Amino acid sequence: MKVLVTDPIADAGLDVLRDAGHEVETGYELEGDALLEAVSDANGLIVRSGTEVTEEVLDAADELAIVGRAGIGVDNIDIDAAKDHGVIVANAPEGNVRAAAEHTVAMTFATARSIPQAHIRLKNGEWAKSDYLGTELNGKTLGVVGLGRVGQEVAKKLDSLGMDIVAYDPYISEERADRIGAELVEFEPCLERADFLTVHTPLTPETEGLISEDELALLGDGYLVNCARGGVVDEDALAAKVEDGTLAGAAIDVFAEEPLPADSPLLEHDDIIVTPHLGASTEAAQENVATSTAKQVNAALVGEPVANALNAPSIDESAFPRVEPYIDLAETAGKVAAQLLEGRIEDIEVVYEGDIADEDVEFVTASALKGVFEPLEWQVNAVNAPQIAEDRGVDVTESKTRQAEDFQSLVSVTVSNGDDEVSVDGTLFAGDDPRIVRIDGYRVDAIPHGRMVIARNTDEPGVIGLIGSVMGKHDVNIAGMFNARETIGGEALTVYNVDSEVPAEAKEELEADERIIGISDITLNGQA
Repeated sequence: MKVLVTDPIADAGLDVLRDAGHEVETGYELEGDALLEAVSDANGLIVRSGTEVTEEVLDAADELAIVGRAGIGVDNIDIDAAKDHGVIVANAPEGNVRAAAEHTVAMTFATARSIPQAHIRLKNGEWAKSDYLGTELNGKTLGVVGLGRVGQEVAKKLDSLGMDIVAYDPYISEERADRIGAELVEFEPCLERADFLTVHTPLTPETEGLISEDELALLGDGYLVNCARGGVVDEDALAAKVEDGTLAGAAIDVFAEEPLPADSPLLEHDDIIVTPHLGASTEAAQENVATSTAKQVNAALVGEPVANALNAPSIDESAFPRVEPYIDLAETAGKVAAQLLEGRIEDIEVVYEGDIADEDVEFVTASALKGVFEPLEWQVNAVNAPQIAEDRGVDVTESKTRQAEDFQSLVSVTVSNGDDEVSVDGTLFAGDDPRIVRIDGYRVDAIPHGRMVIARNTDEPGVIGLIGSVMGKHDVNIAGMFNARETIGGEALTVYNVDSEVPAEAKEELEADERIIGISDITLNGQA
């Protein structure tokens, strides 16, 4: 498949893609119509912060399965639009955590001790020792805004150097903060108590301009460090607060506009240290994020769960082998159930019984939803299936039980239209051999593949013969048959694996017989 890479990544990542057999196309200067044309036939897209993945780009990318962000921040990617298009968005949150945290610590020391300023003056021949009286970090308070992966790493490193840590993050528990030695506080107290404030939030509509004139005033004679995302800190306000002495200094690695314009007020003050977005710029970090992103793209292109998907169910890599066989099984059960039910689907229930109930089944449930919606000709995959259910007002229920009657593991998909419901149960034989074992309570042993015909009829002699004869008359070959009944002389259900579509005339002929209650032609595995 074709993978388009529009921002530079380490060669190790490109090698991972090529070793998987993909065609890798690089276009580091693409924008506008050229980008739209290049992405039109791409199956995967890898970007860093330089490429804007907008709804327009996604509209142009009919074949796209995944956008991989070689790094953490994804504010340049329209995640909601990607989800609507069924495109996975995945980042590489671990690859550059250490590098970003180390750079933050370095910038904290740099601003506390005026290291770059003293360096420049000495290189210019000045021995300005008496001009720089630094600030020790030991015993000071570090305020952390955003206690995510990088924020936590910074907190741990500076806590070990004797700093007291206070943190603001509405999305983290006190227990987690306690484990890394941080005291959770509200936003304003975090700024008021901080001698040094470090920012580690993504850029979102909520965080843009989060720290501006009023917030900077709360820092008093403190220092601000931002190695996270440009735009979170109001740069004009920051420059003004350093200029008037409200702040002792700042160290900034990221900017609202990059490259930083030559007329930026941040460049006018010696007490503001700036670096050109170097947080992730280490050889190890670049290789880590490149290979991590490439592996996720590879997974998406073969239909496997993506470890760091931001808009789709994901699963731990170590657990995937245990869950993998159930993904297709759940999707198939969903397809069969949806095609058997007449009328609009209002409710979907997915039940896990036995050993499978111990696993993380979020991706399996999404696959079941994909199977339900796919026969209805909605453009759907495991990425957007949960959203499709929500958008259409379909209630989805997932439940688990360790008890499983007759089977080691069982996956059941039930669809309902308010009046009627259809339930399809599947399991695995010999580890990875899928079977449909119950349909609406009828015990069967059907191989879910290709085309299936499911017949409901009265349990009378000659009915199966009639069905076989009519099929043969219309050149439909029966590859397998599985019959079940409630009671002798009651209602029966038979599943036929067939090699071709059943003509409408054949269905009409069968349904004209009073012994036939209904005939359903089921399509699986993408067969037309």
